[in-house]
Amino acid sequence: MLSTGKVIRFDEFKGYGFVAPDEGGEDVFIHVNDLDFDKRLLAPGVRVEYVAVEGDRGLKATQVQIIDGPASTALVTRHKPDVPFHNVPANEHHQLEDVICDVLSEADFTAELTDALLTANGSLTATQILDIRSAMLRVAHDHKWIEN
Repeated sequence: MLSTGKVIRFDEFKGYGFVAPDEGGEDVFIHVNDLDFDKRLLAPGVRVEYVAVEGDRGLKATQVQIIDGPASTALVTRHKPDVPFHNVPANEHHQLEDVICDVLSEADFTAELTDALLTANGSLTATQILDIRSAMLRVAHDHKWIEN
């Protein structure tokens, strides 16, 4: 039976958390293995739809889908999640679709950016990396890609 509820806790490092069912009753266990989306999208306040099944230790959510995200998720516009916008022919730019993505903390964004820069070009100097990061952080803040 399809149920809905609100995530009350989810630890992305441990890979599990709990959902409070809208209809009341005991909290439902939710595990990362039952997600078909990025676990970082689950946070307290996210509303989900799921099928509750009896597990070894009580109710467990399966077939989990997000139906409404918290303020920490943002709706961004791109052509297709797997096709960079700059690779989309100009005559197809009007065929945009909405996808949900997570908004990173400044520390997470900086760490991922640094890793990407080092992987892309191992000959960048520390000064060049700091300059690029600074410019990218300004862009990310302007577009609200990272939390303030």
